[in-house]
Amino acid sequence: MDFIAIGDTVVDEFIKLKEAHVSYDVNHVDRILSMPFAAKIPYVSSIIVPAVGNAANAAVAAARLGISTAFVSNVGKDRAGEEILAAFTREGVDTTYIAINDSIPTNHHYVLSFQTERTILIRHEKYPYIIPEGLPAPKWIYLSSVGEHSGDFHDSLAKWLKEHSETKLAFQPGTFQIEMGKEKLAVIYSSSEVVACNKEEAEKILDLGETDIKELLEKMRSLGPKIALITDGPNGAFVSDGTETLKVPMYPDTKPPIDRTGAGDATTSTFVAALALGKSLSEALLWGPVNSMSVVQHTGAQKGLLTREALEKYLADAPKEYRVESLS
Repeated sequence: MDFIAIGDTVVDEFIKLKEAHVSYDVNHVDRILSMPFAAKIPYVSSIIVPAVGNAANAAVAAARLGISTAFVSNVGKDRAGEEILAAFTREGVDTTYIAINDSIPTNHHYVLSFQTERTILIRHEKYPYIIPEGLPAPKWIYLSSVGEHSGDFHDSLAKWLKEHSETKLAFQPGTFQIEMGKEKLAVIYSSSEVVACNKEEAEKILDLGETDIKELLEKMRSLGPKIALITDGPNGAFVSDGTETLKVPMYPDTKPPIDRTGAGDATTSTFVAALALGKSLSEALLWGPVNSMSVVQHTGAQKGLLTREALEKYLADAPKEYRVESLS
């Protein structure tokens, strides 16, 4: 086994809104999605997508790129759980280490989609997070979003990694992991080969306001990972290993994007998958935004994930301005 993803998986229900209003909060920082209160609000469509979530998306991305992949997670003993297991099986992801819980339901999130952005209503069930017995030591573990009751699990994983030095850890902090704070998860950051997040998440992890990308990369690496990867939406993706500090633009959209759900997951997981396939830092950085471009052409975080052959075709056909450069 070359790649094992660890994290929660969910059923996403996409609700495409027909009417809404977007404005800024009183501090002119965060955008606010507004709808009439105590009213019947028409919507365009509703689509249910099983087997998603940061780590789940990473598992599918790696499997489609031809990497032997397994997933460590939890589902409920319900129809949604069965649909999730079936979806991973179709993708060639080993489900041996997905626990089926009799008394805890499968996670279900609601994605309010408006224009090309989305607001997600999340709820992570209180699963018993454990390292599965007999878990093989892969080349890479990809850890991402888990529930807020998972604190002790991170300590257990850090101990497991210390006992299996042949395994490299990629950490993409999820919502609750960011809220736990960098001090509480210091052992995970310091155990990581790669830590990946977007610019706003990096600023929150580091307790900083608006900060230059180069400084963010340096400060993220000061937490202990060998490599820091930061995505910044239309501004591209940035990476540093202490020796090289590189940037790459977005891969040009082939047509207007439909839904940006999973765009960041696609970039970060594809970057790590490329490293797992033996690619250099600059090659891996080129791979990430290609999958991100493809994902936003579809509803949901996985439908647009590419095979290795398709991704390499996009790279071969890339415009000359799509290239890695040193970040001065």
